[in-house]
Amino acid sequence: MLQQGQQFPLTIKRLGINGEGVGYFKKQVVFVPGALPGEEVVVQATNIYPTYAEGKIVRIRKRSPHRVKPLCPVYDRCGGCQLQHLDYNAQLEAKRDIVIQALERHSRLNIEALDIRPTIGMDDPWHYRNKSQFQTGVKKGRVIAGLYSMNSHELIDIDRCFIQHDATNRVTTVVKTILQDLRIPIYHERKKTGVVRTIVARVGFYTGDVQLVIVTATKEFPRKELFVAEVKRRLPEVKSIAQNINGQKTSLIFGDETIVLAGEPYIQEVLGDLSFELSARAFFQLNPIQTVKLYDEVKKAASLTKNERVVDAYCGVGTIGLWLAREAKEVRGMDTIPEAIDDARQNAERHGFTNVTYAVGKAEVLLPKWVKEGWKPDVIVVDPPRTGCDNALLKTILQVKPKTVVYVSCNPSSLARDIDTLAKQYRVEYIQPFDLFPHTAHVECVSQIVLREN
Repeated sequence: MLQQGQQFPLTIKRLGINGEGVGYFKKQVVFVPGALPGEEVVVQATNIYPTYAEGKIVRIRKRSPHRVKPLCPVYDRCGGCQLQHLDYNAQLEAKRDIVIQALERHSRLNIEALDIRPTIGMDDPWHYRNKSQFQTGVKKGRVIAGLYSMNSHELIDIDRCFIQHDATNRVTTVVKTILQDLRIPIYHERKKTGVVRTIVARVGFYTGDVQLVIVTATKEFPRKELFVAEVKRRLPEVKSIAQNINGQKTSLIFGDETIVLAGEPYIQEVLGDLSFELSARAFFQLNPIQTVKLYDEVKKAASLTKNERVVDAYCGVGTIGLWLAREAKEVRGMDTIPEAIDDARQNAERHGFTNVTYAVGKAEVLLPKWVKEGWKPDVIVVDPPRTGCDNALLKTILQVKPKTVVYVSCNPSSLARDIDTLAKQYRVEYIQPFDLFPHTAHVECVSQIVLREN
């Protein structure tokens, strides 16, 4: 067994699901952040566990030809990106491999027989994120904002994030200066003192509208009117200024109460020919450019002919269902969050869709009820959280037997596990990986899964 602190040579075989290099030392698997496939490295063991070990690079003996210099000066410290040191085309190949690894580990499918397509990437894999959420702090008397370093309480100040839209970078930088100039107290995580916790900036890619949310630990916001006046003066592009109150000891960014301080309660964003109103806490895809490609793939996989009944499970604010509505006979969406369903109904109404309805609840409860009433779906689209589909929903799909299941996944491991469950009655036509988050280890997939003919 390896000992903590021990140095040893290691050949990196592949990338793991978190973007770390994976190698084997005397049959023990070792995860090494920053190491790339094909590299020969000297590693120091940092953590030893019963089934694996973690290590850090001491030196690289043989470099990967795909290793590049990261653009970001704090890339290796902030933890937001894991793959900036890997050439972009190689990132796309690695992400397809991450999907294959997940299927090998979590399913009994014949991987060789599956149509797993090359990852669809971006023409320009920089400045794609429409929203930033940077924690605030004070360092040497200066207001800073950024992300906490991996596995630590060190806040890394980020002046310019290369995967963020320039508008969000500019807003965060100017707001830091305003907070400094007005001496507004910054929240201290350990002491639980101060006010301002987080600066949240979001931009509408296609409208240019900018939204600013200041998350505070207290409802009281010292020099609030002065702050708003300075934001309006220095950042005229900001159309919505809000305060969110979160006094809880939690890793969640937002609390339950939001107050609009100035401007509109929402900003507009456009996807294809659909427009959406985004309030301060509304969930919306972080990469609008790739989201259009992803939703077009969902439409392709659904293969609609205007005669199908479609279920949009985990529908959120209704984006996928509305994307399909013109090609479907009827769309029914559901979600457990009432506010999301309210937004979905408003979005459908605003676009004039009369063949779309939304309900609050779980798909595994609503679907059997609808089938009993004589309404059976031809297509079910699922877009679950990282944990994957609820087991009860998978059982319901196997009972209801829609002709097609379109599975939109943000986690290849839960996708593989869920596909394995559906494989009793369904076959996987294809899996299309997407790169929604370049320079990170995340990979999304759209899978077309069709009912086997008896």
